[in-house]
Amino acid sequence: MGRIFEKRKHKMFARYDKMAKAFTRVGREVAIAVKAGGPDPNYNPRLRTAIQNAKGLNMPKDRIDNAIKRASAKDEGNFEEIVYEGYGPHGVAIVVETATDNTTRTVANIRMYFNRGNGTLGKTGSLDFMFQRKGVFRIVNDGKLNTDDLELELIDHGLENLESDEEEIIIYTAYEDFGKMAKALEEKKIEVKKAALERLPTTFVELTEEQQDEILQLVDKFEEDDDVQAVYHNLK
Repeated sequence: MGRIFEKRKHKMFARYDKMAKAFTRVGREVAIAVKAGGPDPNYNPRLRTAIQNAKGLNMPKDRIDNAIKRASAKDEGNFEEIVYEGYGPHGVAIVVETATDNTTRTVANIRMYFNRGNGTLGKTGSLDFMFQRKGVFRIVNDGKLNTDDLELELIDHGLENLESDEEEIIIYTAYEDFGKMAKALEEKKIEVKKAALERLPTTFVELTEEQQDEILQLVDKFEEDDDVQAVYHNLK
C-alpha cells in the first residue's frame, strides 16, 4: 500500500468531508424553508427548491425526509440567516451567507477568519453596490436539450442569460423572477441540479497567482465552517 494508498485515502476522506458539509448546508436550507412555509413542498416553493438541491447532491431520500420532520417539530430551534461582508487582502470584496442557531458563535468565527486572513469585517450592506443578486439555475447537460430552443421558451419566464458547456446549462434571471423561472422549469419537467439566489460581482480584482492563493485560503476557511451557507467574492 504505502504512500499511494495514503494519498488515495486522504483524497477519499476529503471528498467525504466535503459531501458531509454539503449535506449539512442543504439540510439547513430544508429546515429554514419548513419553518418559513410549512412541511408540504406542494405549497412551499422554497422547500421544493431545497429538496431539489438536496437531490442534486445525491442526498438520500430518508435524510431529506428526516430533515423535514425535525424542522416540523415544535421544539426544534430556528436557524437565523445572516449575511457578513468585508474585505480580504488586496482589496477583494467577500460576502458570507450564514444560517446559524448561535449568532454570537458565528460572528466571532467570521471576524476571526477575516482577521487571521489579513482582512477586515465590514458593515452589513456596505458591499451591496459590488454584487447583484441573480437567480441561478444549473441543469445537467445530457445533450437532450436544445439550448437555442430553450432560450426562446424561457425568455417570457424571466430569462436574462443562458450559458452552456459540455457538463451543464446555466440559466440566469433577475432576483424577482426566481420563483417564476423555477415554476416554468418545473412545468416543463426540466430537472434542475441546483437553484439559488446568488451574488454575482459587478467588478473584479485581478491579482498575481500568489495573491490569489491568499484569497482562496481565506475562502476555504469560511467554507469549512458549518454555519456558512455560501461565500462570494470578486476575485477575477
